[in-house]
Amino acid sequence: MLFTLMLVIFGLIMVFSASYYYSISQDGTAYSYLLRHGMWVIIGLGAMIFGAAFDYRRYKKLAIPVCILSVILLILVLTPLGQTTNGATRWLRLGPITIMPGEIAKLAAILFVAWFLSEDTNRIKSILRGILPLIGVAGVYGGLIIMQPNLSTAITVCGIIIAMMLVAGLKWRYVVTAGGVGIAGILSIVLFMKDSYWYTRLTSFTDPFADPLNEGYQAVQSLLALGSGGLFGVGLGKSVQKNLYLPEPQNDFILAIIGEELGFVGLLLLIVLYCLFIWRGTHVAINAPDQFGMLLASGIVLMVAIQVILNIAVVTSSMPPTGINLPFISYGGNALLIFMFSAGVLINISRHGPKNMGVN
Repeated sequence: MLFTLMLVIFGLIMVFSASYYYSISQDGTAYSYLLRHGMWVIIGLGAMIFGAAFDYRRYKKLAIPVCILSVILLILVLTPLGQTTNGATRWLRLGPITIMPGEIAKLAAILFVAWFLSEDTNRIKSILRGILPLIGVAGVYGGLIIMQPNLSTAITVCGIIIAMMLVAGLKWRYVVTAGGVGIAGILSIVLFMKDSYWYTRLTSFTDPFADPLNEGYQAVQSLLALGSGGLFGVGLGKSVQKNLYLPEPQNDFILAIIGEELGFVGLLLLIVLYCLFIWRGTHVAINAPDQFGMLLASGIVLMVAIQVILNIAVVTSSMPPTGINLPFISYGGNALLIFMFSAGVLINISRHGPKNMGVN
């Protein structure tokens, strides 16, 4: 809980700093994003308290309904009900509230896989009864999310499912085979589909300065921010790139603003804080009282770890630029709510474990 609150409070400060000028430009006030994000932090605290108090074992009954609901929501995004922003259709608008089904899909996938593999621990050893059904689930989620298009969320959801299968005992040879198929698919796009959208997305990050005003724009501005920060940063609130150079700096590229304002040292401390969260979450998973709790905790930790790695990779132009938020830090109510609720579930699992765990 301590590490979660530290990340959330730090995120609130950085969202305000990163969005300051963008908020003035868009809404005429510097505080619009701060107030909205603050509201979601309060709601998230309620979700975390609920997650910590509600017995995690009761989620077993919700695994299939939540999975089906998340798939339905992903399908609805692709209908006229979906809201398109910046060329991507990832949202459903219900009055004043916007729902991002891709974020719900992460938690739904974790819950389903934890239930599926805990019901029969031998399923993971069977191709027909365990591996293929979960590959099918990953394929459905990945396919629907890529159609939005949202490559990073698709990678996250599929990565969570495969990693949870490994935790449950999946043999590495299956992962290597799947990785080979994925690499073959990427190579086929690079070699034979050079005029396609996906070719541009998959190769633009290799040299963003080759097209600094179009495909490489975000990556270039992000790298300039990180480079300007140096070792100790230019100072909190003194970023230059957030002055309408880096698009929506409070969202997916907030790490670049953190690097510019707080420098390499600030980024390193943030990464250490994430590592501490992941370490304690892993401790909760290892000491969980049952298989379901172990897999559920593992999935939550993997979700955070994968998103942190992907966000850092995108911001540093180490992978194609695509929307992936920084857990607990980036602006966005859907993601923050999911992460804070998930942290509460971790706390609840720890409460049912050995008394000497020290995680409460």
